[in-house]
Amino acid sequence: MQDIQLPQLLSRIFGERTLIQATLSQVRSTDPTGRGCTKVTVKPVELKGALHYQFSSFCGPKVLHENAEPAEAEEKLGVMLAEQFRQGLLQTGEADYQVLVSKKGKLGILRKPPTKQAASVQLTHDRRKNYTLEEGVPVPFLVELGIMNAEGKVLAKKYDKFRQINRFVEMIADVLPHLPKGRTLNIIDFGCGKSYLTFAMYYFLKVMHGFDLRIIGLDLKEDVIRDCSLLAQKLGYEELRFLVGDIAKYDELRQVDMVVTLHACDTATDAALEKAVRWGASVILSVPCCQHELFRQVQSDVLSPLLQHGILKERFSALATDAIRAKLLELLGYKTQMLEFIDLEHTPKNLLIRAVRSAKPLTQAETGKLAAEYTAFRSFLHADPYLERAMREELAPLLGQQG
Repeated sequence: MQDIQLPQLLSRIFGERTLIQATLSQVRSTDPTGRGCTKVTVKPVELKGALHYQFSSFCGPKVLHENAEPAEAEEKLGVMLAEQFRQGLLQTGEADYQVLVSKKGKLGILRKPPTKQAASVQLTHDRRKNYTLEEGVPVPFLVELGIMNAEGKVLAKKYDKFRQINRFVEMIADVLPHLPKGRTLNIIDFGCGKSYLTFAMYYFLKVMHGFDLRIIGLDLKEDVIRDCSLLAQKLGYEELRFLVGDIAKYDELRQVDMVVTLHACDTATDAALEKAVRWGASVILSVPCCQHELFRQVQSDVLSPLLQHGILKERFSALATDAIRAKLLELLGYKTQMLEFIDLEHTPKNLLIRAVRSAKPLTQAETGKLAAEYTAFRSFLHADPYLERAMREELAPLLGQQG
C-alpha cells in the first residue's frame, strides 16, 4: 500500500476531472443508508452543458440513479468509501487506484497501471453513456424482455428498441412538471401490446424515482396481456396491471392523469384522445398509426397532383390527420407539440403528439383564431374527423359559426 490519502486523491481526481469510472463494492455489515445497496458505480455525464457525476446504486433488483455536481460528488464518494463500502476502484487515464478498508476500518490505497484510456470519458450525448437506462447497467425488465443480457449488454438486434425505450423515457421525464403533486397518479397505456414502453414508464417513475402511482396497460390480445401480467408479478411491480379491453369501452377509472397511446390504429387513436380529454388528463402522449379515415375522405382539385399517387396520398393523409388532432386538442385546452419519437430510418410511424393541459383557459380571441384555422383546413380537405364528431358537444360552442 502506498502512502496516499483519500481526501487528497479525491480532490485531485475531481479537480482535474480525470475520473473515468469508480466502482464501490463489498458493503460493510452496517449500511448507513438503509437501502441495502451492494454496489455503486460513478461516471461523468453532461447535463445541460455542465459536468455532473452519475451514481448508479445496485439495490437488490433495483438500480437507483442520482446525479451530482463535482463538489457534491467528491464529498459523496468520500463518505461512501469511509462508511459504506470496504473496496473501491477509481479509474483514471493515468492510473487505477484500488481503495481497501480493513475490518478494523484502516484505509489503504494501491496505485496500479491504468486499465481505461482517458479518451473513454465522453461527455457528449453518445449512444452509450448518457441514456437514462444505461447500457452496461442491468435493468431487470430489459433483461426479461430480451433487450439486455444479464450483464447489461444490449443485444445487437435489439439496439433500435433500446434507443426507442430511452427516447420514450426522456419524453416522460420532460412532462413530469405537468403532472399533479401530492397524490397517487393514474396512468393508462391504451393498446400496450408487448409493453416494452409500459414497463419502461413504470421502472423510470416508480423504481428509479419513487413516484406514488398506478399504471394500467390495456390491449385486446389476451395472450399478450397474460404474458405481461406474469412478468409484472415476477418483477414485483405491484402497481402495474394489465387488462384485456377496448379503448372506447374502458370506464374503470374516473380520473386519469396521463394517457399514453402508441401505434393505436386509425380512429382507435382518436378514441383514446377523446377518453383523455374527458378525464381532463394532464398529459397525453400519442404515436398515431394507420390513419385511414382521412385517406377515404380527402378531396381537392388543387391537390390532385399529390392525391393521384396512392403512397403520397397515404403519407399526406397521415400528416393532415395528426395536424387536425393537434388543432382540436388545442381548442379543447391543451398545448400540443409534434415530436420525432425515433429516427425516421427505423420506422415511418415516428411522430409523437405531446399534449399538456393548459393552466389558463383560452381567450375568446385565441379561440376564434384557432377555430378559424381549423375549420378552413378541415373544409379544404372535405374532412369529417372522428375526434370532432366524438367531442361535438364540447366543440360546438368553440367552433361557433365557423365552417
